[in-house]
Amino acid sequence: MPGRALSVYVGREAARRIRKEGWSPDLFSLLLGASGGPKWFVLGQLDRLLFGDFLQRGQRPLSVLGSSIGSWRHACLALADPAAAVDRLERGYLYQEYTSKPTAEEVSEVSRAILQSVLGDDGASQLVGNPRISTHIVTARGRGPAASTSTPLLATGMGVAALGNTFSRRLLRLHFQRVVFHSGEAPLPGLVFHDFDTGFCGLKADNVAPALHASGAIPFVLTGERDIPGAPPGQYWDGGIIDYHFDLGQYRGEGLILYPHFRAGVIPGWFDKFLPWRQAAIHEVDKLVLLCPSETFIADLPFEKIPDRSDFSRLSHDDRVRYWEHCVERSRILAEEFEAMLAASDPLQHATVFD
Repeated sequence: MPGRALSVYVGREAARRIRKEGWSPDLFSLLLGASGGPKWFVLGQLDRLLFGDFLQRGQRPLSVLGSSIGSWRHACLALADPAAAVDRLERGYLYQEYTSKPTAEEVSEVSRAILQSVLGDDGASQLVGNPRISTHIVTARGRGPAASTSTPLLATGMGVAALGNTFSRRLLRLHFQRVVFHSGEAPLPGLVFHDFDTGFCGLKADNVAPALHASGAIPFVLTGERDIPGAPPGQYWDGGIIDYHFDLGQYRGEGLILYPHFRAGVIPGWFDKFLPWRQAAIHEVDKLVLLCPSETFIADLPFEKIPDRSDFSRLSHDDRVRYWEHCVERSRILAEEFEAMLAASDPLQHATVFD
């Protein structure tokens, strides 16, 4: 709707169930979380509502699937006090600070410290042992030059991967293997990863932090993780390389998909950002509920955009912090509008329904 801050897009089957049962958290069996780094700040207040209240009302099992910052957000949900964990993640990520030209080692050191502050002393055990939230952390295991930590070799591997991806997304399998770290005995059975060779590894207390760090480890920017405990040996990178916003057609579960996202568009893999024809059609996903900031909301932000990684280089530390703090504060309206939808007599009054 014009003037609203929150856009809500609902598939045909999702709309039918919500009209019948209202906004019940037990309608949802999958929560998705995309890569995007600082873009997350416009979802922080919405996450507090979803993680600390709405989803806590549910009784049925909920699986969460995320890459990069999406997996970091989901780690908060699986902890004993999700809202407090979101506070720690927001504080650590917002106020991170570096030297003028940080190395990958420096960025990784800061990133690991942020994760440690989120998880605390026993957060990894809480995540692994959560009886209702089944966590799935997506990483990309390098192959050939893409498995190297040598900058020239890695640059070659990434360049060849990007070139091949322009011809076919499936060619990425020559350079990366998707590895999903999951809690519980087995991964969510409704996930059908038919596009890439996909490995699955159980989460234990000793590999939660390395898996989360790897999931957000952008090559050249961070060091990645090598030989994660309990996983096949090798070099692990950002899961967004393969699953940036995810291929929504890979879900075959009975429940609905809840997707708090940064935008109305879905780009399958990181290299697809530069290929407009690869954007997925969200109107074809019948079980999808996608929540995102509206164009009106974004136009009212400083620089008329949501935060992104370029802010580190184009803004001073103080200017970046002020800008990000403003975006966090403004994002409260997204949570307020969704909270109003939860209580409305017509649960889809302000939603765009794909009939």
